[in-house]
Amino acid sequence: MIVRKAEPKTLREAHEVVMDRRPPDDAKPSVWLAFRLGNARLYKAVADVDRGHHHEALYWVGYEERRAGEVSADLQV
Repeated sequence: MIVRKAEPKTLREAHEVVMDRRPPDDAKPSVWLAFRLGNARLYKAVADVDRGHHHEALYWVGYEERRAGEVSADLQV
């Protein structure tokens, strides 16, 4: 039986999820791109729920989107 954790409701919980699913440093760029884009979606959802950390969560959305852009640019080369 697979037990799924509930979706994070706080910024702290989101950070924990991100660290738990972080790929190894030598993972393929496509894995890193999926990781970054998934993180951006996660932080966006948390920004809407954890209103006390709304702006900080939005910072992390932007951070992950920028990092995803860097990975994407590297894939284009």
